[in-house]
Amino acid sequence: MIVEQIIENKANFNADKRSEKPIRSIVKSISWRVVGTIDTILISWVITGEVKTAFSIGAIELGTKMILYFFHERAWNNIKWGKK
Repeated sequence: MIVEQIIENKANFNADKRSEKPIRSIVKSISWRVVGTIDTILISWVITGEVKTAFSIGAIELGTKMILYFFHERAWNNIKWGKK
């Protein structure tokens, strides 16, 4: 199954092997953080029972994790492992 996908996608590989642009990483960071922050808020609310505390925790982690993800994504984009 994996080999078949590799063979089928080999034609597309040359088009995809260039690095992503930073703006794509930014948009991916934002969209992922929205999902992650909603999850954090819900978990915090269940644990603390307080909506205000849950939103406070969610607001803090929204910014920090978005920044961390952006740099993580850019670093992985420079790693040649798994690319040809």
